[in-house]
Amino acid sequence: MKSAITAGVAMFLASTPVMAETKLSLSHYLPAVHGIQTDFIGPWTEQVSACTDGEVTFEIFPGGTQKGNVAKQQEQVLAGVVDIAHGLSGIPRGRFNRTSLVEMPFLTRDAGAATYALWSLYNEGELGDEYDGLKVLALHAHNGGLLHTNGKHVETMEDMKGLRIRTPSPPISEMLTFLGATPQGLPPGEVYENLQRKVIDGTVFPWDPIKSFGLNEVLTDHLDMGAYTVSFFFVMNQKKYDSLPENVRSCIDQASGDNLVGNFDQWWDKWDASGREEAEAANHTITVLSDEERDRWREALGPMIESYLETMKSEGVEDAPELYQKFQDKVAEFEAAQ
Repeated sequence: MKSAITAGVAMFLASTPVMAETKLSLSHYLPAVHGIQTDFIGPWTEQVSACTDGEVTFEIFPGGTQKGNVAKQQEQVLAGVVDIAHGLSGIPRGRFNRTSLVEMPFLTRDAGAATYALWSLYNEGELGDEYDGLKVLALHAHNGGLLHTNGKHVETMEDMKGLRIRTPSPPISEMLTFLGATPQGLPPGEVYENLQRKVIDGTVFPWDPIKSFGLNEVLTDHLDMGAYTVSFFFVMNQKKYDSLPENVRSCIDQASGDNLVGNFDQWWDKWDASGREEAEAANHTITVLSDEERDRWREALGPMIESYLETMKSEGVEDAPELYQKFQDKVAEFEAAQ
């Protein structure tokens, strides 16, 4: 009898389908302790895994690992080296020219407004073919960036002249040039060493990466100018997404898109707060750009904006002025609803 029962159990187990586990790889360029992983990417992977009852698991490659190079996030996803990636739209340059218009000076200083504009225009098809081959899970932007310097106090446009400032993207490079500074293209992870060695005088960042990259150790002054924002992508290889079972695709969709992008406003506020608090504790000089000086900067940057839009037209964004106006309209739409 015992042997018959054992045989029956064995036959039952043999006829029961075994759930096939799917492991997806996900890369980003920030430290594993950054809020991008602890508040966003980590919980996102957990949500998808729970939704699939453990059918899907993830391996995360943060900055500092073999797949955490900021300049390779998009190409790794397109090539299938990783399945999903979070990266900076402006690095490397020239791949997201339509998206880059959200980074124009003084468009907004609010992560929520910039994120809303990006996501809305993407869904309306206004960003063209920039994300071909990719399943776009989210687009977002950070709060208004500041100018952070080492031993150089800046309050006016004249104070900017000749300063070597790290820049994250083409529009910000143009902005710095028109303000009299010399932009220096550097990945975020290389800013500390270059500040320490006096190769650069400062950098533009929101408050958040100042703490996550330890930069308060090599900075002394901060100008809260709120003059720009920078955009990010969270994307998946489209073929990989299409190959997944319907229930897995549904779980990814539920955790992404409209259900995800609305969180970045409060997340950036949280991440920025700790960077500023650390600078205050170090007795750094924090200056807010005056309204009068802000107006001067806006006026000075008028020709820069026109020039950049003309450059974008020559690089394939033929409707650059119209698209820029649509970004402005979306920001205004968001702000009016607050």
